[in-house]
Amino acid sequence: MLESSPCMLNRTDMADDPISEILRLAEFESVMSGGFTVGGDWAVRFPPPDKLKFFAVARGRVVMRIDGEPRDIVMGEGDVILVSAGRSFVLASDPDLPARFASEFAWHGPERLVAFNDGTDTLQIGGHVRVHPAYEAMLLAALPPWIHIAGNTPEATTMRWLIDQMVKESQQALPGAGIAQAQLAHLLFVQVLRAHMATGDVLPPGWLRAVADPRLAPVLRQVHAAPGRDWRLDEMARLAAMSRTVFAGHFRKVAGTAPLTYVTEWRMRLACQALHRGSVPVATLARDLGYGSESAFSHAFKRVVGVSPARYAPAA
Repeated sequence: MLESSPCMLNRTDMADDPISEILRLAEFESVMSGGFTVGGDWAVRFPPPDKLKFFAVARGRVVMRIDGEPRDIVMGEGDVILVSAGRSFVLASDPDLPARFASEFAWHGPERLVAFNDGTDTLQIGGHVRVHPAYEAMLLAALPPWIHIAGNTPEATTMRWLIDQMVKESQQALPGAGIAQAQLAHLLFVQVLRAHMATGDVLPPGWLRAVADPRLAPVLRQVHAAPGRDWRLDEMARLAAMSRTVFAGHFRKVAGTAPLTYVTEWRMRLACQALHRGSVPVATLARDLGYGSESAFSHAFKRVVGVSPARYAPAA
């Protein structure tokens, strides 16, 4: 049910930022996988993605039609879209046109940009986001089926620079282009999250919505910074400047789980990664994560993860 990444139980070396910590634990990796230049009338159909996909329009206009969605998404220059829905989709000048299949193109050549049809009216780049399999459900549940950030919004200024740099790295085959593209893609994904949170649109219940909530964000920062602390509901409520009852209801509504359940699950995510790496004895984990005994920790771990720490570690 759960799993995770580096169990650095000493939190002093990590940013005081729950989103950064969660993405680090999820072993988040964003990759630019290709793009194309095209002119005239065109349409390309993509299969259902098996991971988060992002697309950016560096030049021209692109229409996206996601199967099952009631409306098309029209993207202009500088627009970025992040797609989490596991459904096939079409990118096109006109999605009603007969579509070629994306598998017809070699997207992973040295320059990663494919040219088809005559002309270069449109330049589009795309990529994907990989996370540790144990975090996929957590990440996808926190996101709507798609996030569209328009290129003419204030939040898109930084994204436009990133898009231009990614295109430059692809076209000019500069030394270290692969690393540079990966880092730029990392930043683009983070900027999409930031821009979407800034729009004020209601996110699905989950950790991302909780981090964006001004009353809960200080609580999560403290919990992530000190996972081994003996957290109590009244103490968490004080950090949020709310009564116990109001805080408990608000937290469950926004985060999708009870406050103390969130604390336990965060601890177990840290524990799973430490066991995965084999870097921390179970007794040390129990102590550093706030459990009075190894048996108490093992009981909580089995209840959340589904297996005991001893059984989990060799299989991780």
